[in-house]
Order: sequence, then structure tokens, then C-alpha cells
Amino acid sequence: MPLNGLLGEDAGAALQQVRAEPIQQRSAARLSGLLDAAAAVVDEVGFDRITTAMIAERAGASIGTVYRYYPDRVAVLHALHERAVVRFRQRVVDELGASTLTTWWDAVDCVVTAFVGLYRSEPGFRIVNFDDRDGVPAADAAADVDFFARRLADVLVNEFNLPAGPELIFRLEVAVEMADAILARAFHSEPLGEERFIAECRLVLREYLDRYYSPQALSLLAAAS
Repeated sequence: MPLNGLLGEDAGAALQQVRAEPIQQRSAARLSGLLDAAAAVVDEVGFDRITTAMIAERAGASIGTVYRYYPDRVAVLHALHERAVVRFRQRVVDELGASTLTTWWDAVDCVVTAFVGLYRSEPGFRIVNFDDRDGVPAADAAADVDFFARRLADVLVNEFNLPAGPELIFRLEVAVEMADAILARAFHSEPLGEERFIAECRLVLREYLDRYYSPQALSLLAAAS
């Protein structure tokens, strides 16, 4: 199964910050610590209230250390967003690799499981919904969804013989957007997520994609062609 394609060739680069990442191990550890601190603060105060001073205090570093790597709070949040996206992709790869997949829905369901798991276990994972209102161009978020939909489409085509093409990619983009919105609501005020919203997310995605890729729908498509 072509799972590594879900990560992308530039997955490692996505963890870099605005300035060049230091080569020294100590500096790299300090950078990771700053992002860990930012993640914890995001969970406590949200995007709007976070400051570089809060990040420095939580990391046990000076404000100058923060500015050494990031010019402002938005740059920190942008880097944290990129790290969250990469970790989500890796989690999907892990879930797919550890699961017994017999249908395309099993693979899609793994995506939901990965999303839920990271919301529950990854500090600051809500940063994946950081958008242009907070300083990250909306085009970045759209590109993330498009990239992931294309890579997931490759998996579904190669492993489950779904019909390839732009329609599959588009429908997977729609499914990802729906899942993102519903799960964001599930974890809005409940750290472990509201189970009713999580279950409904799976139902909505299954019913939507079944309209096009259930055995009956695929049979009709094959007969029509």
C-alpha cells in the first residue's frame, strides 16, 4: 500500500521555521521545546491571546530565544500548524498500516480515527484549524486538504479499485472538509470529544461517499460506461 505518499516529499521541511533550522542538536531541541510550549499555551488560552512572552515563559526560555527563531507570534503558530499537519499525516499512515483493511471505507475510517486520536493526545492539535483570520493564508489550508485528498485517492484507487480521476479527489476534499468541521465542533469544549459528534461524523462521511462508491453505485457506473 503506497502509504508513504501521504506524508509528501517535503514532510521533513514542514517542521522548519521561518528562519533556517539550526544544525546543532541543542538548538534543534530548543526549537522543539518552543513549539511544545506554544502547543500547551494554545490549548490554555487559544490563538488570539497567545503571546511570545507566554511561549517563552512556558518553555523556560528568554524572549530573545523565541525571537532568535521566530519573528513574531504568528510565525510560531504557523510553524506549529505545519508540525500538526505532518503529525496528522503520519498518524494516518500508522493507523492504515496497523489496521486490517477490507474495504475503502476501512481506510477512510482510519483517517477519522487518526484525527480523533490526535485531538485527544496531541497538545495544541486544534492548531490545524488555524486560518487566515489568525495570520495563516487560507490558501495554505486549501493546499493541505488538496494534497491529502490526492494522496488518499491514490490509496483508494490502488488498493480498492475506486475509479481514479478528479471526481474522486473532489469528493475526498469534501469529505475531509466535513470531517474537519464536525470534529472541530466535537472537541470545541470537550477535551476527549463529544461522542455523538464523532459518531455522526463517521455516519455523514459514510453516507456521502456511499452515494458514489458503494457496490451498487459502482455497478451502476460500470453499466453506464
